[in-house]
Amino acid sequence: MKKHIAEFIGTLWLVLGGCGSAVLAAGFPELGIGFVGVSLAFGLTVVTMAYGIGHISGCHLNPAVTIGLWMGGRFEGKDVGGYVISQVLGGLAGAAILYVIATGKAGVELGGFASNGYGEASPGGYGLTAALVTEVVMTFIFLFVILGSTHSKAPAGFAGLAIGLCLVLIHLISIPVTNTSVNPARSTSQAIFAGGIYLQQLWLFWVAPIIGAVFAGLVYKNLSPED
Repeated sequence: MKKHIAEFIGTLWLVLGGCGSAVLAAGFPELGIGFVGVSLAFGLTVVTMAYGIGHISGCHLNPAVTIGLWMGGRFEGKDVGGYVISQVLGGLAGAAILYVIATGKAGVELGGFASNGYGEASPGGYGLTAALVTEVVMTFIFLFVILGSTHSKAPAGFAGLAIGLCLVLIHLISIPVTNTSVNPARSTSQAIFAGGIYLQQLWLFWVAPIIGAVFAGLVYKNLSPED
């Protein structure tokens, strides 16, 4: 239960910090943080929670990460369901807090609410194929870095930083394509509140990250097995 609570709080922070930066601060007149700021915000949520709850739950914050670690032989299959549920609920809680804050301004229009999408829902108008490839490849690399930086032979104490910086880079590349998911819990939390086309396209942001994570787990397990 402690691990599940930690995952709930960590995912809440990821959504509130990352999506909150996009909804509240990205386009603020003259002082907006833009794509770079949003990318950094997502990376910082992971870095801060890696050191905050990493010793409790491993700081997955992401169903794709949990599944990828399981496929890589780093996580017990019996715990996958509980982690995923905790992450989705944490993401929804973070989105709910963000919704209350964002709607506290008169005349505000939430738009896509930092949701993920393709086609007309893509920030840059990228289609389904581009979105699918982007999410699969980015999640593959994300899990590859996670598995490598947390390996028993990797330098100790730097995993959180490496993983957070990797997520920053992933966002810098893929925000224009899909608004960057690589995390089904993050996508679900925003789509629930945005509704419409974002909810209709949510399937992709479960399927693609999980495919990328599974491939990464299998590849890394064979490339660099544990001692």
